[in-house]
Amino acid sequence: MTNTRAMAWGGLYPLVLLLLVGGAFRSPNLYGLGALLAGGLLIGVLRRAPLWALVLTLLGAVVMVAVGGPDQSPGRFLPFLAADLALGFIVATRPRRVWITAAVLSALLQVVTAFGFMSGPDHQVAVAIISVLLLGTCCLGGLLFRERREHAVALRSQEVAEAVTAERLRIARELHDMVAHSIGIIAIQAGVGSRVIETQPAEARAALQAIEATSRETLSGLRRTLVALRQADPQTEASLAPAPGLADLERLAAATADAGVRVELRWAGERRQLPADIDLSAYRIVQEAVTNVVRHAGTGHCRVTVDYGAEELSVEVLDEGRGVPGTAGSATLGPGFGITGMRERAGLLHGRFSACRCPSRPWPG
Repeated sequence: MTNTRAMAWGGLYPLVLLLLVGGAFRSPNLYGLGALLAGGLLIGVLRRAPLWALVLTLLGAVVMVAVGGPDQSPGRFLPFLAADLALGFIVATRPRRVWITAAVLSALLQVVTAFGFMSGPDHQVAVAIISVLLLGTCCLGGLLFRERREHAVALRSQEVAEAVTAERLRIARELHDMVAHSIGIIAIQAGVGSRVIETQPAEARAALQAIEATSRETLSGLRRTLVALRQADPQTEASLAPAPGLADLERLAAATADAGVRVELRWAGERRQLPADIDLSAYRIVQEAVTNVVRHAGTGHCRVTVDYGAEELSVEVLDEGRGVPGTAGSATLGPGFGITGMRERAGLLHGRFSACRCPSRPWPG
């Protein structure tokens, strides 16, 4: 409803009151009920200017009570119920200071009207109490509606904050898993190249080629990730390269072999198509575990076992390394987040993760 239409309907309110005052209804109850229903004409005004709607209903109610004649029926005070409903809307939608002021003034006006136009102390007290109780009921309803709305807003804000946090963690895991593995291989190949560049040019050239290939692959992955993050059109997202999965472990093993660590892949159970989130998480966990072997284990061999169970997927990465002193964390970047990321990935899929030095699991001969 536009402002013009709202004002037009609101303008009919005093006309209806004039008709009622003119004697359209002789019964005081019907008289009050007609004035109460006339308040419905102010709904448009109530939505746009609730304080003005409250003032109009209060003035209209006072006028209707004042000119209603000597009849002492409480039905004469029905027009005040429209003001109470308008007050409930104000309580639900306006600041505390505004609705408290409006409630106090409305209550005082109704009490004064009851004592001013009703004869007899009993009638005056009874009508005043009923008026205040109705006003308090409408205010309580407005408060309950306000609390419910604020609670819903708080829940939505909390859901948005949790979604943002979850997305940030997902992006952090993806970037860490993508970059850490590649940078680890690049660092090792660069070290190999720098040591043999004078004596073994062919080996140095192979190391540089591995660095170039790994760098290009990493840049391509980062570009896909950034495009997906910035992409607002979901249809374009389908054109991006698919996320890696367990089917890419052979390529991961080949890249890791170039870094000097041979990865032995073992498959158990019937290989099958997995849900995308499980497939990606399993690949990222293996990638991060193999990266840790390359950077920290001090060994040239590790074994990756992927077991397709009937209702679960098990992944094990085992190496015979003893660890390289001083590699628990990067000297420049501080402690890593690899194990934390792997544990989070497993936990998000209701899985279990463990990482340990396991003397009970000797390297198979």
